[in-house]
Amino acid sequence: MPMTSYERFVAVLDRKPVDQTPIAVSPWGRTVERWRSEGHIGPEEDVAEHFGQDIRSGGWLSSVADLDFEAKVLEETEETVLTLDGNGAMLRRHKLHDSTPEHVDFTVKDRAGWEEHIKPHLVDVDRRRIPFEGYRNAKAFAAEKERYFCWGGVAPFEQIHPVCGHEYMLMGMALDPDWVKDMATTYAQMTINHLEVLFAEEGAPHGLFFYEDMGFKERPFMSPAMYEALIQPAHAMLFGYAHSLGCKVIVHSCGYVEPLVPGMIEAGMDCLQAMEVKAGMDLPHLFERFGDRISFYGGVDVRALISNDRARIDAEMDAKILPVVTGGGGYILHSDHSEPPDIDYETMVYFIERGRKLGRE
Repeated sequence: MPMTSYERFVAVLDRKPVDQTPIAVSPWGRTVERWRSEGHIGPEEDVAEHFGQDIRSGGWLSSVADLDFEAKVLEETEETVLTLDGNGAMLRRHKLHDSTPEHVDFTVKDRAGWEEHIKPHLVDVDRRRIPFEGYRNAKAFAAEKERYFCWGGVAPFEQIHPVCGHEYMLMGMALDPDWVKDMATTYAQMTINHLEVLFAEEGAPHGLFFYEDMGFKERPFMSPAMYEALIQPAHAMLFGYAHSLGCKVIVHSCGYVEPLVPGMIEAGMDCLQAMEVKAGMDLPHLFERFGDRISFYGGVDVRALISNDRARIDAEMDAKILPVVTGGGGYILHSDHSEPPDIDYETMVYFIERGRKLGRE
């Protein structure tokens, strides 16, 4: 008898056998537009359901410090707009295409700025941070479809840098580590305080999915020692809270983060996503090191999908996925990145259909 998505995900996160590999997709908005324009997906059709995704998520909290601050446009051209936001950050965004905003300047550059402009806004619960209706609807949809349901949101590293930028945060790790540790633990406690309210009123999810981009090409943003001293305690708070609810913890991190993985496991991570190949992450190697303690989600080079070359895709999937699924590991099918519009719809279908049965034939 086929498993439900929920049963499949539970088994994978416990590193137990499944009837087929669970899958997840995350196409760019422009990718979805292309596939819709080509007639593959209906105008109002749910993209995740179209592909039979086994996981749903909802509930992203707002981490903006000053919710009463109205963003100010400081400069605007035909292509970009520079704004000042409720974190005191000056960010320049492109108007014509999706991209990471340029960090121009920050009000907060040290402990004094943090304590004056940010921390006071994060101490008390503010219900405006909580998307009750969105979480409720996503949870109900997941229950109806028997999908595995996660609360999804950012963790401290991703909450800190919008306030002071990576540069000042990393300088703080070296020059004023207690300040960075205070920011991390403050955000962790703020998140827990608001999740307690959300889950008390709407019910707990099956898992918690934290987004935490802690690496770039071939290097993490910090040493394992700095992670252990400054960020890991906040992660342990969050992951421990999740486990107290009976929830598993999935952590997304782009970039090269292998040196930080032992600390994340110690903090309570149950599954690692997305294992970016071009940054230096290697799924079979990670499985060899950590496969007895965590499951894996992703790790297939999206550049193989972009090529739309079936032979290249087969070779990539065989090299990356087979060692895990035939070795008794827990694995969720996904590329190592979100899927850009270069990927043909037929390629995505092929990837999913082959991935579902790979290693289970």
